[in-house]
Amino acid sequence: MRHRVTYDKEMAEAAGLILGIESSCDETAAAVVRAGSTALSNVVASQMSLHANYGGVVPELASREHLRNIVPVVREALAQAKVALADLDAVAVTEGPGLAGALLVGITYAKALSFGLGKPLVAVNHLEGHIHAVLLEARQRAGVPMELPLLALVVSGGHTHLYLAEQAANDTWTYRNVGRTVDDAAGEAYDKVAKLLGLGYPGGPWIDALAPHGNPRAVPFAFGQIKTRATKAAQAEHSKHSSSQKPGKPAPAFDFSFSGIKTAARRYVETHHMKPGIEYRHAELAANPQIKPQSPEAVQLCNPQTLDLIASFQHAVVGNLLRQTFAAAEAFGARGIIVSGGVAANRELRRRFQAEADRRSLPVAFPSLALSTDNAAMIAAAAWPKFLAGNFAPEDLGATPQLRLGQQ
Repeated sequence: MRHRVTYDKEMAEAAGLILGIESSCDETAAAVVRAGSTALSNVVASQMSLHANYGGVVPELASREHLRNIVPVVREALAQAKVALADLDAVAVTEGPGLAGALLVGITYAKALSFGLGKPLVAVNHLEGHIHAVLLEARQRAGVPMELPLLALVVSGGHTHLYLAEQAANDTWTYRNVGRTVDDAAGEAYDKVAKLLGLGYPGGPWIDALAPHGNPRAVPFAFGQIKTRATKAAQAEHSKHSSSQKPGKPAPAFDFSFSGIKTAARRYVETHHMKPGIEYRHAELAANPQIKPQSPEAVQLCNPQTLDLIASFQHAVVGNLLRQTFAAAEAFGARGIIVSGGVAANRELRRRFQAEADRRSLPVAFPSLALSTDNAAMIAAAAWPKFLAGNFAPEDLGATPQLRLGQQ
């Protein structure tokens, strides 16, 4: 809390130990990161097997599991980092977006810890955390930093956003949202199509594993143009980087929509009478939970028609993400691309994005698989510039389930 914060700023900057806490959805996570660049620990307690029984995250159950896990997860993170609570220089926590009850568990615990230790509390936007998951590992590699501005694609079960990211004079980061999903997020579409086909939850790993066994051009999925009204901020930013921009002409839109392809997949299933096979597959997976997405048994449960549908769906979704991202990068003069979030673990996405980036001689970076999904190391890393700037959370910090990032 502000009135209890009594710390030596120079000493804190020298050590830079920040405990990050993440509880926005169905993972309870804690990590200790030094100076935003070295992860000393990163502990995650997943609820995946619990929510798999319901085909999606149940908010009430998620909150209950966070309450059970938060204390042991933080203790384990400190133990792995070999630090004590007194060694910490700050506590960072996700304030949103996410599930209200889940967020409150992490925030309440972090506020109590901050108050008891007399250490600063830093509030972090979950979406910014995903961006800093990539920046964290880039700092760990100690290579040549990517040139700014960067275009960041945050793509997960709940979000599909494009951000133009830059650093201010005080090293804090600024973000401009230049593209967003107007309905389903990409990861949500993966989950729903996997459920439609009788596959397990979450759907991303199943579709990723099975897609290589089908023909990606067997089903001609297409994406229509989204008509959105460009904001003045987007127009101004685009004008700065585009010499061909005509006065009064709106900046191009880079929004996403995945509800249409989900509906198209459902219609394909209905018109091709695939329901019996889906019911059989669902029953087999329920009776044999040991079957994993990459096992031969999983492939054997799918006929060629199903594998073709899966491959075509993934090919179309990744293609849409790729086209919008690289078009936005060109329009806004981005010097590099960051791809983060749970869907960033997808193998076809990484392969095709890397190939396109190489073709354009444009740097592209992904997080490791461990930092693609929700974790607390990314929260602690994102908190570091805020900590240096003295941007601490107010005493009345609460959960903001619909929290946005940057200028819209």
